[in-house]
Amino acid sequence: MTTHRLRSHRPLRALACAPAALVLAAALGGAPARAWEGPWQAPLEGPVRVLRPFDPPPERWLAGHRGVDLAAEPGAEVRAAAAGRVAFAGSVAGTGVVSVSHGGLRTTYLPVEPRVERGRRVAAGQAVAAVAAVRPHCGARHCLHWGLRRGDTYLDPLGLLGTGRVRLLPLTTAR
Repeated sequence: MTTHRLRSHRPLRALACAPAALVLAAALGGAPARAWEGPWQAPLEGPVRVLRPFDPPPERWLAGHRGVDLAAEPGAEVRAAAAGRVAFAGSVAGTGVVSVSHGGLRTTYLPVEPRVERGRRVAAGQAVAAVAAVRPHCGARHCLHWGLRRGDTYLDPLGLLGTGRVRLLPLTTAR
């Protein structure tokens, strides 16, 4: 572990950064920031039933759950959570995947049977896929894995609906 000595100006910088952290917390907690403007909606019809919540790893290279698993039956229609452009529609390691770019955010849906092609513009709520009738991703139950990213950072997609957990991110990241 690396330790750093605090200089006298660092506490003041931390206080100055507090408003930015509050704005970020509000954006992740459901108050829409510019990139989160909607309308946003759940990708499945009916009430959202979470089988496995978002559980990001402490470091981005470690194991974790980078999305949420929603209860779904094979063949269930998967809808775009917001308007955007299909960034990917196909198979990854034998699993059907659809990703939709919404400006600075990208939503991903799997395992699915894609019903759209890459590059196609989609409206909020438009069918983009059907839940695939494959070996269940969620143990004994069928489900839809719904992911959300901003750049390389995975976020809780339930935050788009105002129901996700708040996760504060550092103002700068070391790469």
